[in-house]
Amino acid sequence: MPFMTASTERYNPRNVEAYWQSVWEERGLFRCSNEDPRPKYYVLEMFPYPSGRIHIGHTRNYTMGDVVARYRRARGYNVLHPMGWDAFGMPAENAAMQNKVHPKEWTYANIATMRDQLKLMGFSIDWSREFATCDVDYYAQQQRLFLDFREAGLVKRKSAKVNWDPVDQTVLANEQVIDGRGWRSGAVVEQRELTQWFFAISDYADDLLEELKGLSRWPEKVRVMQEKWIGRSEGLKVRFEFADETVSGEEYLEVFTTRPDTLFGAAFMALSPDHPLAAKLAATDEKAAAFIAECHRRGTSAEAIETAEKSGYDTGLRVRHPFVEGAVLPVYIANFVLMGYGTGAIFGCPAHDQRDLDFANRYGLPVKPVVKPEDADPENFAVTDEAYTGPGRLYHSDFLDGMTIEEGKDEVARRLEARTIGGGPQAVREVNFRLRDWGISRQRYWGCPIPMIHCESCGSVPVPVADLPVELPDDIDFDKPGNPLDRHPTWKNVDCPKCGKPARRETDTMDTFVDSSWYFARFTAPKADTPTIPDVADAWLPVDQYIGGIEHAILHLLYSRFFVRAMQKTGHLDLKEPFAGLFTQGMVVHETYREPNGPFLPPEDVIVEESEGTRRARHAKTGAAIEIGPIEKMSKSKRNTVGPEEISRNYGADTARWFMLSDSPPERDVQWSAAGVEGAHRFVQRVWRLVTSAKEGLPPAGTALPSGFSEADEALRRATHAAIRDVTDAIENLRFNRAIAFVHDLANQIGGHECGDRDSGLWAHREALEALVLLSAPFMPHLAEACWQTLGHDKLVAETAWPEADAALLREDEVTLPLQVNGKKRDDLVVARDASKETIEAAALASETVQRFLEGRPARKVIVVPGRIVNVVG
Repeated sequence: MPFMTASTERYNPRNVEAYWQSVWEERGLFRCSNEDPRPKYYVLEMFPYPSGRIHIGHTRNYTMGDVVARYRRARGYNVLHPMGWDAFGMPAENAAMQNKVHPKEWTYANIATMRDQLKLMGFSIDWSREFATCDVDYYAQQQRLFLDFREAGLVKRKSAKVNWDPVDQTVLANEQVIDGRGWRSGAVVEQRELTQWFFAISDYADDLLEELKGLSRWPEKVRVMQEKWIGRSEGLKVRFEFADETVSGEEYLEVFTTRPDTLFGAAFMALSPDHPLAAKLAATDEKAAAFIAECHRRGTSAEAIETAEKSGYDTGLRVRHPFVEGAVLPVYIANFVLMGYGTGAIFGCPAHDQRDLDFANRYGLPVKPVVKPEDADPENFAVTDEAYTGPGRLYHSDFLDGMTIEEGKDEVARRLEARTIGGGPQAVREVNFRLRDWGISRQRYWGCPIPMIHCESCGSVPVPVADLPVELPDDIDFDKPGNPLDRHPTWKNVDCPKCGKPARRETDTMDTFVDSSWYFARFTAPKADTPTIPDVADAWLPVDQYIGGIEHAILHLLYSRFFVRAMQKTGHLDLKEPFAGLFTQGMVVHETYREPNGPFLPPEDVIVEESEGTRRARHAKTGAAIEIGPIEKMSKSKRNTVGPEEISRNYGADTARWFMLSDSPPERDVQWSAAGVEGAHRFVQRVWRLVTSAKEGLPPAGTALPSGFSEADEALRRATHAAIRDVTDAIENLRFNRAIAFVHDLANQIGGHECGDRDSGLWAHREALEALVLLSAPFMPHLAEACWQTLGHDKLVAETAWPEADAALLREDEVTLPLQVNGKKRDDLVVARDASKETIEAAALASETVQRFLEGRPARKVIVVPGRIVNVVG
């Protein structure tokens, strides 16, 4: 191959990378076998949505996964590193309406484009296991899972209040309602009562919470986010008697509280706008109805409610305080109370809950502290703008005075449990969860059909397994908004499989989060005629290293955790957790550029110049001044993207891979810059020069270890094996930027090496170069293959074992101690590891730095902490 000759001065990635990719593919090096006897390692990046074209920002997590995959293969593992496509969803339907193209055609065309783009990056993916969630083979098995879950009691059909987008004509999750409007259409969202299909994720609330403790290789912030989302709370369900005998037939108002100890500080009651009593009041009270409508317009997500200004409507109703004779509490409808938690009603204690305090301050309600810090003066302790939620003792609370919070909770519960209201106890101890069942019904075409049939005689009947899959029809139109399946002339018409009478297919399709909640299991046997081959899935799972964005910390990861439990119950898996290790990577960000008061411009149209510390930009073609905007996540809308094709053409994939992982810790964002990419490319060329310039003089590959080395050659060997140790440790801990720094250090050592003895020195030089190539191979695989061949190896790097550090060469004969003068560090002192205290003292006193800071004064004493520090006191 002409580009591999010794006369080559510059490395040509355009030719080299395509060549090695073809070699890997021809040899099938990244295909893994389920029968391979080696230990398994499963690395997976969250699979992409085929939206069109990818940019380099999309590829950072795939690059991280590829480093892990290549490293684990070199360590002797049978590595599963697959790729697929999260392919159902609304964007395809929107494209169909806008571009007059079928969603299937749009989706598969995008997949083809994006697959080619990913292959340019040289990822070691087992493409033989590829699938898209819109493949009939995939969603057929998903329908089978739905039926099995239903048989196991994990599927429910019930009426629920939902967010309805009147333009897209589909249900929206709370998180998809922004300022009261649909996240795609911008239409004002309506509240509707619809019958929906649900997965019973709440059945596993306790288990999902408890098992978080064992996920030690997950980021703490993700575990905390899931813990809060599940939201376990122990409390008391309390009945408050209405001051009038009944209200609309209601004798009492029931609330759930986690702080019954604060009952003597209660100032008001509050109902969710969706509470049944609020609905009853709205039927005869126009002001109540208007307030409820306004709450719905402002958004119903937990985040929207949390951040909105607290507001309420006084219904005029009053309830009796359970302990204070003659005291009554006003009942409000309030915008900050969620119907989905507890009973949808609360009692407000403003002094000890910030939301209650904000509400009370707005409406002039009393704020009475009933818990004070242990050391606080009860006469002077007050709450004004910040609620007190810390520990303390109860006071101003009658029979609870002097008790701890926990003692107070128990005493209130004990007393109220003994009373009766409405034919039952006034209070019941209860555990509540914020987590609710997962509504999976979506009113759209491009999704997995729900395999159910509705019969007037038999009710909802499952599609027989023998009749699966229920395929989407191709002959649909998007001339009108809404779900085309509802108006298809024939697809939804079917005979009931139970009684044979005419019936109707379910026209809702599944939430696309269902598609991504089990794909990792399907990769273990993607062609199986059942959802999984249990023995194979159990052998591969859990995923050893999962990589993806923090934005999926709750829903996707929580739903996947539910799915493995449901699949375990139905016999498809035998494990509790899908992902043993989770890593959430940072994004790739880039400056934005735009014409003054004009559109954004792509980076290739802009020339950025710096002079005397000032950066200016001009148009590459016209020379016109361009505004440099903020650094933001790469996105099509800001046009601050760089494509894999452009990088491959100009610098090569290895340069992009090296730069994306070298510039910052992998969990943080990395700023894409021309200077950074140029620097990475210079290092690529440097490695190539180090190898090609030394090639002719090196001993042949496999030459036996010489009997002895000079001091300089021994130093290079120690540096080589220290690099092997340090890079190995860094990759094991996903500290990719640290691994790259160690590779840089080794390259510097090699570049400065001068042989002390020709034969042994050249051997040490080859050893160092080979280590440099192998250690950089997971990051720059194409360059590594070219260098490895240049060094005379027949075997590919992709087939070569990871280097092992020689423990004997890792023992350091010298140590570096911080050298202080009068308690302040002034220098470092290098001494023999086994140097005596007297020798260290003498070396410290002989230091020119010490003498300079002592300014001719004699040292009064020298303090030596062995292996730690030396302090000279003058």
